[in-house]
Amino acid sequence: MQRVKYSAYLDKIQSPEKAAILIKNHHILGVSGFTKAGDSKAVLPQVAKRALFEDLKVTVMSGASLGYNTDADLAKNGALYKRMPFQADPTLRKSINNHEVLYVDQHLGQTADMFQKIDKFKIDIAIIEAVSITEEGYIVPTTSIGNSPIFAENADKIIIEINTTFPESLEGIHDVKVLKKQPNREVIPVLESDTRIGDPFIKIDPAKVVAVVYTELPDSPAVIAAPDEKTKAISEHILKFLENEVEEGRLTESLLPLQAGIGKTANAILSGFTNSKFKNLTMYSEVLQDSTFELFDSGKLLFASASSMTVTEGCSKKVFSNFEAYKDKLLLRPQNISNAAEVINRLGVIGINTAIEVDIYGNVNSTHIAGTKMMNGIGGSGDFARNGYLSIFACPSMSKEGRISHVVPMVSHTDHSEHDVDILVTEQGLADLRGLAPIERARVVIENCAHPEYKAQLLEYFEDAYKLGGHTPHSLEKAFAWHMQLKTEGTMKVKDYACNEIEVKA
Repeated sequence: MQRVKYSAYLDKIQSPEKAAILIKNHHILGVSGFTKAGDSKAVLPQVAKRALFEDLKVTVMSGASLGYNTDADLAKNGALYKRMPFQADPTLRKSINNHEVLYVDQHLGQTADMFQKIDKFKIDIAIIEAVSITEEGYIVPTTSIGNSPIFAENADKIIIEINTTFPESLEGIHDVKVLKKQPNREVIPVLESDTRIGDPFIKIDPAKVVAVVYTELPDSPAVIAAPDEKTKAISEHILKFLENEVEEGRLTESLLPLQAGIGKTANAILSGFTNSKFKNLTMYSEVLQDSTFELFDSGKLLFASASSMTVTEGCSKKVFSNFEAYKDKLLLRPQNISNAAEVINRLGVIGINTAIEVDIYGNVNSTHIAGTKMMNGIGGSGDFARNGYLSIFACPSMSKEGRISHVVPMVSHTDHSEHDVDILVTEQGLADLRGLAPIERARVVIENCAHPEYKAQLLEYFEDAYKLGGHTPHSLEKAFAWHMQLKTEGTMKVKDYACNEIEVKA
């Protein structure tokens, strides 16, 4: 009980099963958790179990994805009516694409604004994981902050999950500030990655707390594949590009604050900085992965600010067994500050994110397979792409034994338009699109990023489209033929561009 320093909460300590009964049909839940870190590990799983035997459907809003099988169990047990703003679970993904669960895909930096603007998203119950509770009854989060402060502020009731797996020394790495409603919002005075502007806890009204639950389950560990030849090549292309930016006098050896998305490619790209020429690096990101701590250990990275820490099991053991070695180098913030356009622009963040596919004019699809099937969500990539100093998107040039080209004439779904993309990179090479007109971009992307097996096909497409004229030349029937042939024949290697079976009406 020593982690609960506010005596009035002691009478509210109860089992997860009992706390879950407080959640009713049609409730809107605001839950902690950002990319499997700091999420509800006790109460939400009990909600999923109840849904097997009860008429119980809830809306679940989080910071980002939840860990373990929580999203999966909620979905398969029929407990979810609506989910937002991000997910990464295969079972939930299937339910979304089958129209069994409504899904709202949002820029992660903008979710909190929605709660402040739209009354219909009033939170019935907030469920927030904590490492401890202060003497004032305030919440000290664990490994993420996400949207927890705005959930707590807008909720009618609050359930706190005390996770004893994490050391109490986590207290002090959080920087919590709740922004005023728009318009006339205050300036966010973050001037460097290590600038502190708030409190090391989430202030709440203690009267809202209806239950305190204990858990000792660690965060769901990240599963990150080791860098392969493709991701190593992508990292090398980016490092070479940044080295040239230094040589040209546009950057220094310390670069500018780095941001990278989650996953294998992003982690490999950041790991590449370990043996680079750069030094005294900083990060202003949303998620800190294994590569962040590799860079700390190598001496390359001085400070990292984000909204969560999502690491593998091995990295977690290393970090939390010697947390004092990292504590003064870390800061976790609410995601509407880690992803704030104002701060990203002021600091000049270099954003490095991944794509599902890119097109020859620089448009990026980062969310949908074949234009219709949701993968995970846009996450925070748009926040950084639109507002940073440099917007870099990476993906492999080809996959599925050559059946799919990730460089296409026209993306099947657009998340990041050509106006927000500076650099495209695959294992084949890097295309610097800054200052180029569409016709120039197409030639650079095909030459530098396309796989050799698709380069001739892309060039043929572009030359055919060019003859039709237009600022951004396209032959719609031929552009979509790539996607249609993948659907019908399992490959993008188009044999016949005529597509006579497709009637194109004026």
